[in-house]
Amino acid sequence: MAGLQLDFGPLKEPIGFIKLLEWIFAIFAFATCSGYSGQTALKVTCNNDSSVHEFHSKFQYPFRLNSIPFIQLKTCNSSVITHLVGDFSSSAEFFVAIGILAFLYCIAALVMYVGYLHVYRDGKRGPIIDFIVTVIFAFLWLVSSSAWGKGLTDLKYATNPDTIKDSISLCKNLAVCASAGVSGMGSLNVSVVFGFLNLILWCGNAWFVYKETNWHAEPEQQQDPGNVAPPAQIP
Repeated sequence: MAGLQLDFGPLKEPIGFIKLLEWIFAIFAFATCSGYSGQTALKVTCNNDSSVHEFHSKFQYPFRLNSIPFIQLKTCNSSVITHLVGDFSSSAEFFVAIGILAFLYCIAALVMYVGYLHVYRDGKRGPIIDFIVTVIFAFLWLVSSSAWGKGLTDLKYATNPDTIKDSISLCKNLAVCASAGVSGMGSLNVSVVFGFLNLILWCGNAWFVYKETNWHAEPEQQQDPGNVAPPAQIP
């Protein structure tokens, strides 16, 4: 390829090393969110015959709970059709989308740093575009991580069996309902943590990218005292 000058030296510099970390952290952020699958369960004891039924409902990314049936049987002499409550797909999909876009941009930036750094630094537009995109991604990580953190809190509440039984009329009149367990959400907690770690990385990287632009004022060169002309003598 014309202009290609392969050099891995920039990966040892902050501008390249931090971009490599952003690439790795973006993978962890969207993978821990989009790859999650869990379930919640409820144990129902009928009042009329003391029969015990256990119902399980699986949920996964993108967490459209209102489309997932929970109890859809004739139970305790009553026909029950119940769905989980809530739709948290918007915040989850937004978070995953930002992670994937950041992942792709990091690949493009690393190719530029490693193969075309001379073109990047000789031109004026490259560093400026890189800086603007970096700032935008830092802002998007803040928004998406905050939104997904709130969505995760609501998701935990909506999938809690104690919350579910309060919304089922069967558990109020014809049966006694109790929690039968819910899957842990440790990986989803990790996704939020990686989201805010990405925010820190992109904010820090913005400074190093800014230094590559011509907006960064170079320090004024101090005049060598040896070259200072002697003061004129007064006659």
